[in-house]
Amino acid sequence: MAMIYEKLYQSPDLTHLNIKSYVESFVSNLFFLYGVETGTIQTQIEVSDIEMGIDTAIPLGLIINELVTNSLKYAFPEGAKEKKLKISLTKNGELFKLEIADNGVGILESELENPKTLGLQLVKNLVNQLNGTMNINVDNGTMVEVLFEELKYKKRI
Repeated sequence: MAMIYEKLYQSPDLTHLNIKSYVESFVSNLFFLYGVETGTIQTQIEVSDIEMGIDTAIPLGLIINELVTNSLKYAFPEGAKEKKLKISLTKNGELFKLEIADNGVGILESELENPKTLGLQLVKNLVNQLNGTMNINVDNGTMVEVLFEELKYKKRI
């Protein structure tokens, strides 16, 4: 949340922020926070240069936080080789597609059907807040795809 406010203060428009720089900074900070050394996980960030309203950016940032955190904490056991993490956000017309994928151990099928962790429950709730849909594939690691449209800005005062 603090990063959202920091990016907003740097922006000439306090209702929108540049998602590309936001996601790149956000992911870099998560790597630092979890002590992931540069180069230990091959990271690919593909985010379109998009301006997005804060009503959408805040829940989107929380979704990215939870999913990337899960990858960093749980996907790669000690000694795993060729660790990969991909974060992608694209826009096609009015539809956004967020994709976060790793080639780690994957989430258990039972966990997908009935999530016991707060993180996955939170992601599902945030996707609902965005009026979006979420698909999870666990064939070769974990791949989460979230489809959503930008929420309309609600004037606060």
